[in-house]
Order: sequence, then C-alpha cells, then structure tokens
Amino acid sequence: MRKILDDIKTRRTMTLVVIIGAVFYFAVDPATFPFMPQCVFHRLTGLQCVGCGSQRMLHALLHGDIAGGFRANAFVTISLPFVAFLLWVELNRERRPHLYRRVYSPVLIIATGVAFAAWMIVRNMLGI
Repeated sequence: MRKILDDIKTRRTMTLVVIIGAVFYFAVDPATFPFMPQCVFHRLTGLQCVGCGSQRMLHALLHGDIAGGFRANAFVTISLPFVAFLLWVELNRERRPHLYRRVYSPVLIIATGVAFAAWMIVRNMLGI
C-alpha cells in the first residue's frame, strides 16, 4: 500500500476518483436510482451485512443529513472518523512508525473483526 501512495500521479488519480464518486453520490439517490449495485449477501440470504446501507448513508452524509446516514448504517457512520484516522496513519507511516505498529497490531485487527461481526449479528437480530 505504501509504495502505491508514494507516487504523486497515483495520489492525484485517487483523489480525482474520490471527488468524482462523491459528486455522483451527492447527485444520485441510491435508494431510487435503479442501476446502483446491490448487496449480494443480502440478496442471497435476506440478512443485512456490515456494509448494507452504506450507499444510502454516503448520500445522506454528503447532503449533511447525519441522522439519515446513521439510520442507513450506524456502524459505518460511527466508523468514518476511525477510517480517516487509519488513512492518516498510513500516509504518515514513515514519520510515526510506532503509531503504525500500534494501530495495525493483531489485537486491534481482531477487535475490529469482532466489532464487525457483532454489528452484523445485532443489526439482524434487531432488524436495523
């Protein structure tokens, strides 16, 4: 991952892709647009996966509707600051190697996996 992010052309391309994606999700409501990708896990099982509702959440957050984003997918909405922190840690890996090692420790990786699994179970048991 680090070598990919070192190339300035790659960083610019990734930034452009993120901006285009954000503009698209701002303009298009995934709940009503018929050509949005659907969750294969949900279609096969009828259960919600960890990411179900993320497209609607992104659309709501881009419109400043935090409550709507939370309703669409509470776990991912709450996780966004953590994801931003992980990106910052990755981009500052060489300057802060001790922080990188702590963040990507086996304990935190396992805890994240457990949180994902717990959210998937809870959201399906409660129907949220």
